[in-house]
Amino acid sequence: MSLVKKFATVGGATLGSRMFGFARETLMAAALGTGPMADVFYAAFRFPNLFRRLFAEGAFNAAFVPLFAKEIEANGTDGAKRFSEEVFGVLFSVLLLITIVMELSMPLLVRFVIAPGFADDPEKFSITIRMAAVMFPYLMCMSLTAMMSGMLNSLHHFFAAAIAPVFLNVVMIGALFYALYTGADPLTTAWYLSWGVLAAGVLQLAVVYVGVLAAGMSIGFRFPKMTPNVKRLLILAVPAAVTGGITQINQLIGQAIASSRDGAIAALQYADRIYQLPLGVVGVAVGVVLLPELARALKGGNLREAGNLQNRSIEFVLFLTIPAAFALWILSDEIIRVLYERGAFHQENTAVVGSILAIYGIGLPAFVLIKALQPGFYAREDTKTPMRFSAIAVATNCATALTLFPYMGAPGIAVAEATAGWISTLLLFTTLLRRGHLTWEWALAKRTALLIVAAAVMGGAIVFLKQHFAPALASGAPLLTKIGTLGLLIGISMLVYFAAAFLIGGADLGMIRRNLNRKPVPAKDPQG
Repeated sequence: MSLVKKFATVGGATLGSRMFGFARETLMAAALGTGPMADVFYAAFRFPNLFRRLFAEGAFNAAFVPLFAKEIEANGTDGAKRFSEEVFGVLFSVLLLITIVMELSMPLLVRFVIAPGFADDPEKFSITIRMAAVMFPYLMCMSLTAMMSGMLNSLHHFFAAAIAPVFLNVVMIGALFYALYTGADPLTTAWYLSWGVLAAGVLQLAVVYVGVLAAGMSIGFRFPKMTPNVKRLLILAVPAAVTGGITQINQLIGQAIASSRDGAIAALQYADRIYQLPLGVVGVAVGVVLLPELARALKGGNLREAGNLQNRSIEFVLFLTIPAAFALWILSDEIIRVLYERGAFHQENTAVVGSILAIYGIGLPAFVLIKALQPGFYAREDTKTPMRFSAIAVATNCATALTLFPYMGAPGIAVAEATAGWISTLLLFTTLLRRGHLTWEWALAKRTALLIVAAAVMGGAIVFLKQHFAPALASGAPLLTKIGTLGLLIGISMLVYFAAAFLIGGADLGMIRRNLNRKPVPAKDPQG
């Protein structure tokens, strides 16, 4: 299967999840707006979500996958099964201990980490503690889910792992529909959502476990033991966990700072959900597929193939995210108005969330490129270098957010996150180049410049058409009219971008063929 076809498999499933996520956030905006219960729920949910990234997705996509692939190559499926059971026993025990400690420490965590600004409001403070306690076991479910997803990805079974997140959104949408149908108040609605998160975690774990069984593997519980393989995994996983959770760490910092202003946490969350669509569809797909592909090429000594995989992934990312960044910047208010402006979500909320989304748009290519560059380190079992870069990005984000928030409010936090994203991207890119793990292609650099030109042409068309369609996109226009007009505007913009990109040489049929028909390099690199 070609690289882009694998991207499409994972990206398509992720797109489904993100579309359900849009539906969820639209219902959330209608039910809770940017009111205090929205702030409370998102603050409580952010913490288990952070640890999910730290101890699950980041660690296992970066550390577990290369080691699992090596076990398959060296000792076959029996060796891989034994390794996965050793890891499962240790992971389950550590997660259980972390969950118990965090549940007992929740009042302190809310006061000093999750939402310091809530400490002055006893009701918000108390509810946040209880909701965070209900949702924190979601971490345990999702960490085990991430491990099994890593197994599936290594076995080239991408779909079950990619489709599992859909169930979180489906369960939460069901909870919101029930709340709206019964006329539940915001507090009751938030409680429905909290219990829904926990139920969804159990469901997602069941989905990937069935997928592992279908892939011909099974996992039994072994008494936790620090075998050499487990020790090697932990050495790689600890820095990878920090690096993999960099976005969540930055968002947690932003949330802690934003908690001092009503509505700021919810505003950041609503904007975050929209830019997560291209980030998830392109970035997550590239990261999930590229890591095992790179690990396989490097284990086989095919350095030329590994370099080609890395460059083609960057090419694919830039081709799709550059126009998305322009579109999010220019159409931010219109997108927010169509998706959220109803019920408890008013025009004033649209202006704030729209400004945050526009800034996230500037950071989008960086956020996605990080997903395409980090596997270049992880596939070589180097997780410490990206961790150092993550520390620099976190320090930059924290300093910038603290500086800008008093003057700009929530948009200042978005500026800090985007700045940190671009710094991480530049550090990762230049280091891979310096080490010779990434090949500089002047043709790729030229195409990137031409893609920016094509996106600028598209941006000009959007500005012109937006003025022409302004009455149909105004707050008072019927919802179906706004949806149809925005869809038409986006469709025309895509046609303009693709036409301009192919016309001026930013993209060509050769580029498409390179990505669709990539063949493995059969010969071992002579330098390997």
